[in-house]
Amino acid sequence: MQNDKNLSAEELIAQDVGARLPIGVMATIIAGLAGLWSLFQLWIASPLPFMVGFGVFNNTEARAIHLAFAIGLTFLVFPAFKRSPRDYVPVADLVLAVVAAASSLYVYVFYEALANRPGNLTTEDMLVALIGIPLLLEATRRCLGPALAIIALVFLVYSLAGPWMPSLLAHKGVSWHALANHQWITTEGVFGIALGVSTGFVFLFVLFGALLERAGAGHYFIQLAFSMLGHMRGGPAKAAVVSSGLTGLISGSSIANVVTTGTFTIPMMRRTGFSAEKAGAVEVGASVNGQIMPPVMGAAAFLMVEYVGIPYIEVIKHAFLPAMISYIALLYIVHLESLKLGLKGLPRRDTRPWLQRLLGFAFGCAFISGLSLAVYYGLGWMKPALGAAATWVVAGLLAVVYVGLLKIAASQPPLEEEDPNKPLEELPDTRTVLLSGLHFILPVVVLVWCLMVERLSPGLSAFWGTVILMVILLTQRPLMNWLRHDGSHHHGSAMDGVIDLREGLVAGARNMIGIGIATATAGIIVGAVSQTGVGLVLADVVEVLSMGNLMLMLLLTAVLSLILGMGLPTTANYIVVSSLLAPVVVALGEQNGLLVPLIAVHLFVFYFGIMADVTPPVGLASFAAAAVSKGDPIKTGITAFYYSLRTAALPFLFIFNTDLLLIDVDLAHGLLIFVIATVAMLIFAAATQGWFIVKNRWYETVLLLLVAFSLFRPGFWMDIIHPPFEERPANELVQVLDELEPKDVLRLRIRGEDAVGDKRDFSVLLPVPQGASGEERMDNLGITLYEQNGKYLIDSVGFDSPAQKAGLDFDQEILLVRSPSNRWAKEWIWIPSLALLALIIGLQWRRREPEANPAQT
Repeated sequence: MQNDKNLSAEELIAQDVGARLPIGVMATIIAGLAGLWSLFQLWIASPLPFMVGFGVFNNTEARAIHLAFAIGLTFLVFPAFKRSPRDYVPVADLVLAVVAAASSLYVYVFYEALANRPGNLTTEDMLVALIGIPLLLEATRRCLGPALAIIALVFLVYSLAGPWMPSLLAHKGVSWHALANHQWITTEGVFGIALGVSTGFVFLFVLFGALLERAGAGHYFIQLAFSMLGHMRGGPAKAAVVSSGLTGLISGSSIANVVTTGTFTIPMMRRTGFSAEKAGAVEVGASVNGQIMPPVMGAAAFLMVEYVGIPYIEVIKHAFLPAMISYIALLYIVHLESLKLGLKGLPRRDTRPWLQRLLGFAFGCAFISGLSLAVYYGLGWMKPALGAAATWVVAGLLAVVYVGLLKIAASQPPLEEEDPNKPLEELPDTRTVLLSGLHFILPVVVLVWCLMVERLSPGLSAFWGTVILMVILLTQRPLMNWLRHDGSHHHGSAMDGVIDLREGLVAGARNMIGIGIATATAGIIVGAVSQTGVGLVLADVVEVLSMGNLMLMLLLTAVLSLILGMGLPTTANYIVVSSLLAPVVVALGEQNGLLVPLIAVHLFVFYFGIMADVTPPVGLASFAAAAVSKGDPIKTGITAFYYSLRTAALPFLFIFNTDLLLIDVDLAHGLLIFVIATVAMLIFAAATQGWFIVKNRWYETVLLLLVAFSLFRPGFWMDIIHPPFEERPANELVQVLDELEPKDVLRLRIRGEDAVGDKRDFSVLLPVPQGASGEERMDNLGITLYEQNGKYLIDSVGFDSPAQKAGLDFDQEILLVRSPSNRWAKEWIWIPSLALLALIIGLQWRRREPEANPAQT
């Protein structure tokens, strides 16, 4: 259970970001507004408004109210300067809070009037926009630091000063009237998609995480990970990775993750022998990794749904494997560091033989799988059989399960309170810890079930998960007292549960202030991109600097993502890099023959944007970890970046090998990819850490990198041995279509014009359609050709045809037809790669005795 002193985590976060913790009436007002914001978000996410016919808000109205809460609370909670008071709110900030909130609410109050005169702004509209935008930038500076505010201001200046820019960057310019309309009044700027995702999805997941933490699940996850992994070499550090990962699954901020879990895990790692910098770096690596791990991905998962245009379940599927591989590799890096330091694990409590433990684990997995299948098919039968009553029956069954899990928890001794200064002498018993908090897993199961099985929207899924959590917060204390018959521990009263719920609602809203402000301000950047066309300019700049080289282009994009992401929270980070750089990768990739799915491109820029949280000199998560570990923040950041090289390597790998994103692979192939990619990433980690079985020699490090690369991207070597495509002239297109099988993919090299009329060469993918002959398949593609002076040009493209969807248009010239060649599977390259790995293992195994003591190396 969590008691009042656990609020210190919130206080730590507040101190870390420089927020106020006022006392007296103002503290009550801030808490009241935060709680009201959480209740408003729960209301609009629930089915209740539609059932009662009251309080139904459209998207724009909900966004305006959402931003009003966020911007108003920002001026109340975040002081203007370091020297500003922290224990009370000055009158000036009160005035700014009211004016800023009113500027946002203007869009809600006068929504109908604004909708009836689109683009025709009155003096009041202009005044509100020109007050609201600067106040939003000031709120951003206070809440998130100067980085995002400066970037947004640069884009606003660029919008206005287009005619006076250098020739490459110049555009016709935007008037003050057009700027105010586009950025504040319409849904193209501040009140755009990003703020809509924050309003509809992100808030509920952040609230879910805050309530879960308040219920005591954070402490439960840490103790569970510690009890399971503490006996291993460097066990406390591995437990830190797992517990931070579990927290990061539903966290919207890597910094909050570092501070909340790090207050316990960093001192625990230090007491086992890790230096302050290494302990902080491990926590940073685990917490930042949580931002790339589904289902929340620091709220980027929901934004990808809108920006990429694929279902949420597909985003989760594509993002899961790289994130999982990265986490496993971090555990291995911790293991290697423990080997270097000569660390040992704590004595294991469970002294059963390993075979007996393995059988117990297998039985547990089989039981959970069987239970899952029974629930799946049972609910599948129950819903049609019971009709409208099914909801109430399911609610009753959940209540029975909840009480049953509480009964199991009551039969175990309560978990000890967290004490970072307590000596690490023995591990908690895994079975006792596991059984003492199984009820915390229930809302997570409900959330995942609604997302994955029922296929409800992310917002509605989070709503039902949050409802279960609210019930747990209100009832777990009195029920535990009732179910614990021995009276050995008092868990608190029902009023304590009410206090837990109140504090959880307030904590969730306070955690959302930064995300709400970040998405609104990032909307300014998105609005400027759409209004000025700066994205095309950026593509030209990257193309010039990369000199048309594909790898240089990707490296440059990665560096720009890293720079743009510095100092930005996860959500704003993704919005900025995806708006500016994802179209660059797509456009230049097409020109260089690199055709990758849009989700791979968005994940590429997102991964490098996230790396900015780690990288000095602005790595915010590293600074937060150093504040807890009392280590040097720059050294912590450098070490964390070194640990995170595995995360930096992954985007380049899945850009060229989309199998890693589980795109167009079946289950068996997907499992094989997971195993091989995990082995490859562990080998890469061993190479970058300079230690495998023993300390690496330089040539062994080179060979390990070669093995890792070959396992990750076997197609590179197979392409050298046998080209993947056969190039045919354009006049053989019909013949090629006749030779290929339906569902094969054809590549066409096209010469046409870009959006501004400049000539460019690019590639397109065309799936081969059904048809009895090449001519019929050509008709099904929706294109007709004609010849002119030896060139084959497109005469017409059918509306909504596969050819039109691929980007083909009339008068484009077909330069080449590339058909898949008949060659060996690229996976054959894995055999010599694994043979080389066996050779390295043999070399290191022979000298493991002389170098067993790290001090001698």
